[in-house]
Amino acid sequence: MITPLLDHSRIVSCDPVPTPADLRLNVPASDAARSTVGRARTAASDIVAGRDDRLLVVVGPCSVHDPRAAMDYAARLAEQSRRHRDRLQVVMRVYFEKPRTTLGWKGLLNDPHLDGSHDIATGLLTGRMLLRDIAQLGLATAGEFLDPASSEYLADLVGYGAIGARTAASQVHRQMVSGLPMPVGIKNSTDGDVQVAVDGVVSAASAHRFLGTDPSGRLASVGTIGNPDAHVILRGGSTGPNYDAASVADTVARLGRAGLPQRVVIDASHGNSAKNHLRQRDVLRNIAARVAMGEDGIAGVMAESFLVEGRQDLGAGPLTYGQSITDACLGWDSTVELLDVLSSAVSARRAA
Repeated sequence: MITPLLDHSRIVSCDPVPTPADLRLNVPASDAARSTVGRARTAASDIVAGRDDRLLVVVGPCSVHDPRAAMDYAARLAEQSRRHRDRLQVVMRVYFEKPRTTLGWKGLLNDPHLDGSHDIATGLLTGRMLLRDIAQLGLATAGEFLDPASSEYLADLVGYGAIGARTAASQVHRQMVSGLPMPVGIKNSTDGDVQVAVDGVVSAASAHRFLGTDPSGRLASVGTIGNPDAHVILRGGSTGPNYDAASVADTVARLGRAGLPQRVVIDASHGNSAKNHLRQRDVLRNIAARVAMGEDGIAGVMAESFLVEGRQDLGAGPLTYGQSITDACLGWDSTVELLDVLSSAVSARRAA
């Protein structure tokens, strides 16, 4: 008697997707895109290490659901990046994967048609094309690496990476970061625990050997040398915000005791804004004032911003162009204003 495979008893489909090597061949990184990514990685590395006195600014939509609106935003942000390039290293937040507390839209890679069809092959293609097109504008991108399998498809076009609060303690993600070719920030946990992020940076900076995949999609024993540009992102938590000077000083002290560079990036959203997108403005203005006064533990900031302020529900009717379908974001005018504030803060710090 033939029995069903016990390990596949709950799998209803297993659809093949292109290998990372095939997708990279289909959507190659142009010389202009590679140059943009390379410059951004070097700049972010120097800023996090304190060798560059500019401020790293990672700003963009909570998640990308409409490539056309994302390119519209990118073209505007590229202009702002050129305006402030002597004081700010601007990187566009281009997040394709969304961790869900329970259920919900998982992001462009998983469901690019926004209809539950989960056309992952098209999602990977669309995401890679968007990263390439934005980089060709001269604007670098930042991404959160949620599924380790997707990194092989996209990492060569990403200038800055992040590990989210829900995966900061994950050994799998720490190992992945140890081999990623760009600076990567690891966020404190959702409950506000900063030590888990510090421990994550220590782990990610070290060499690892683990089971992964090669560019051809085959399982492989992957060896890494460690990522010296891993660092902590303070994003607040259920216990409250942690963007204040005392919280930064505490984190810097923890990093110092661990023998790590004593610099952090601060996320103005999430717990630091109590999930109120408008409070990001207050957080960023507070940080800018401290930067202007010479506080040097702050390497950069992150903010959620899109063309249209606020958010909208997927499936509630026709979508508003340029408005988030996940977390609420600042609008474009507020974004321009805050970039000016941050840029002026760097100028004031230099003068001081």
